[in-house]
Amino acid sequence: MNRRFFSPENRPTSTRQLLLVVSTAVIFVVVGLLIASNLDLSAPTVASDAAKQVIPGSLPLVEVDGEYQSPFVAVVETAQAAVVHVSAQSRMDYTPWWYHGSGYSTSAGSGFFFREDGYLLTNNHVVEDAENLRVTTASGYNYEATLVGTDPLTDLAVLKIEPEEEVAVIPFGDSDAIKVGDWAIAIGNPFPQQGLDRTVTVGVISAKGRSNLNFGRETPAYQNYIQTDASINVGNSGGPLLNIKGECIGVNAAISSPTGGSVGIGFAIPINLARAVVPDLIATGTVSRGWLGVWLGTLTEQEARRQGLDAVRGVKIDSVISGSPAARAGIRNGDIILSINDQPVENGSQLSVLVSQSRRGQPIPVEIVRDGERMTVTPVMGDRDAFLTALDGGRNSQDDFEVRNWLGMELMDFSAEVALALGMESEKGVYVRRIEPGSPADRASISRGTIILQVDKDIVASIDDIERIGRELSGSSRRIPLIVVEPDGTVARKVIRP
Repeated sequence: MNRRFFSPENRPTSTRQLLLVVSTAVIFVVVGLLIASNLDLSAPTVASDAAKQVIPGSLPLVEVDGEYQSPFVAVVETAQAAVVHVSAQSRMDYTPWWYHGSGYSTSAGSGFFFREDGYLLTNNHVVEDAENLRVTTASGYNYEATLVGTDPLTDLAVLKIEPEEEVAVIPFGDSDAIKVGDWAIAIGNPFPQQGLDRTVTVGVISAKGRSNLNFGRETPAYQNYIQTDASINVGNSGGPLLNIKGECIGVNAAISSPTGGSVGIGFAIPINLARAVVPDLIATGTVSRGWLGVWLGTLTEQEARRQGLDAVRGVKIDSVISGSPAARAGIRNGDIILSINDQPVENGSQLSVLVSQSRRGQPIPVEIVRDGERMTVTPVMGDRDAFLTALDGGRNSQDDFEVRNWLGMELMDFSAEVALALGMESEKGVYVRRIEPGSPADRASISRGTIILQVDKDIVASIDDIERIGRELSGSSRRIPLIVVEPDGTVARKVIRP
């Protein structure tokens, strides 16, 4: 033991050293407490505050009975019970000689109730050509369903059951109000053979206004899709896409994938498009659509600058059909449509959707720019079906207009007489009067009312040209490109595989 440390003569020095050490320690403790209080580094306090308030950019939490949980829980608890499994039985187009089954095929998808009396919404491609429809609810009850109405042009369908139980419903939201980055919740029945009914996936709104997508013969004419990375797979078709309030903002319809499974690129039909379709489907089983009467062109950067626009947005009018609502309202060739019914117009597909949501006789404000000057005109909308079926009187008589068939299309010359009957300006081409379901033309997404301008590399002015080209290509299995004017006036390229 070192006795010098305890010797009386050393005690004063040791006491001073001890006091110095203690004083220094006290100073550091006080400074540390001051810093800690200013920085609010108390872990329990920070965690509590973060849970009780929504911090911008963070995942919000919901307090339930003193516990914090995901906000998606409350949405799913309410909406999940409204989602159903849809089973559609269809007659097989072709039955091989060795097949000894019933001759029917069964497909499955999703749907959801939007009315308490048993009305539910799903996709047209889920129930198309079905002879027997069954719906299984969340409680396990199985019902026979009635097809109320279907609309291939938007890929929507309404079914109805006679419920023996209380039906949960999902309210419609406002798909125009959503923003890219908003939460998106998908509920549906992926991979039906595995029994994964009412699977919930969560993501965000990835984009709005997606169009010009090709899904084969199931491709709808009117496209204004919501894109989401909430996982959507086979069997999810017809299920709801929800916002954080539990409102339906879209009907899940398709995916884009190199593998056939979800890769984070899914598409939903905006619920506002369904709002315009559903009442007609319930009332009559078909849909009435507005008609403006214009052929659409392409807006170039040069034209946008010349018109004083700050971006290449809007739709240029290539030509106006004589006597159409557009012509009567004063819309001219070369005008650029910027908005319709106070909705900004980005492209031709969106314009077609917005026009389709109007009704015959409805005045719709249309903002245009002409020679750099902005103005608003108000056409009174026509009826699209009346426009397309103006030839109905002649369809019962093959002698009035010569009709020929090619690759599943009924074709006729787009003559001056035909153009006059349709109220259209005449131009050289071939008019598609009817499409055979399941034909090569149907699979190429060609629709009635299309005008064919070019086949392969040849300009076509008559059905004689089509017949000649058909003979030249006879026996070939290669794809045939077509340049067409679609019913909404857009010029498109289609490809038919014979």
